[in-house]
Amino acid sequence: MARMRKQAAAAASALVLTLALAAACGDHGGHPRTATGTLEQLAAKAGCEPDIQTDATELRQADCATDGGRYVLMTFATDRGRREWLNGAKDYGGAYLVGGTWVAVGDRTVVTALRGRLGGTVETGTSHHRERHGS
Repeated sequence: MARMRKQAAAAASALVLTLALAAACGDHGGHPRTATGTLEQLAAKAGCEPDIQTDATELRQADCATDGGRYVLMTFATDRGRREWLNGAKDYGGAYLVGGTWVAVGDRTVVTALRGRLGGTVETGTSHHRERHGS
């Protein structure tokens, strides 16, 4: 009886370990793990030849164009810098593909497609601009 309990406990432990590994190594909903790297490395993973616009210690920014559309790719020196920039930028609306220390900004369809190459999370800003109707 004691041997059966040990076998059952070992089987349960193996099942828990297998499920934990499957969750950690899964396909992330069909999207790759969030990419890391320099601006140039991220651009290469995205299939873009970056046109560098800003090359500062805290922020590097490039325009990118692919068959899927145009977007801006930015890397930040820190996660905090990325969060602070994103918090301010979201007030202007738009779609953002967000990684650890990088952001891609473009049309929602473009950043959603880009997620298939870079992983990350698609976030949407809130525009406070109103359209004028009439005269």
